[in-house]
Amino acid sequence: MLLQLFQQFSGINAIMFYAPVLFQTVGFGSNAALLSAVITGSINVLSTFVGIYLVDRTGRRFLLLQSSVHMLISQHKYSSKAYVMGFAWSWGPLGWLIPSETFPLETRSAGFAVAVSCNMLFTFVIAQAFLSMLCEMRSGIFFFFSAWIVVMGLFALFFIPETKGVAIDDVRERVWKPHWFWKRYMLAEDDHHDVEKRTE
Repeated sequence: MLLQLFQQFSGINAIMFYAPVLFQTVGFGSNAALLSAVITGSINVLSTFVGIYLVDRTGRRFLLLQSSVHMLISQHKYSSKAYVMGFAWSWGPLGWLIPSETFPLETRSAGFAVAVSCNMLFTFVIAQAFLSMLCEMRSGIFFFFSAWIVVMGLFALFFIPETKGVAIDDVRERVWKPHWFWKRYMLAEDDHHDVEKRTE
């Protein structure tokens, strides 16, 4: 659920949904603003393919950490396109990949349904609040999103274990159960079977 919250509170959908408005507020004409929005969307798609290529070579955790720094710097120093690029090769696809690896097979569909529902809820919240926040906070809105990016990076650093090279069926046992924080929330195999028997 936190990955879904972080995806939306990074500001990515605010930028993608309102790109033409944002580009017009910084002085682009309406045609240039629309063209910039198309270019930004294209960069999003292409960078997702970069993420697909890199995820098993560099690891999920590295991509999340690298991208948090990349997005934080890009949001203030470079451009929206560099920011979208950083999101699209890490937090975008990994926000969906990591939950799919986290849940055991028996509960994967239910767990993923909750993750998708949370993502849609947070998308709705940001989409509805963004224009009001932009009018009130002006450029400060990006400091709000930057603060969330810092939280995202710290979360990835301390709470996301690396699953690179581990078979999906072994992730729970070999990665999540030994993790210093998540082990307290992982049922032992015997406890898991006891829960199944009680629910039958």
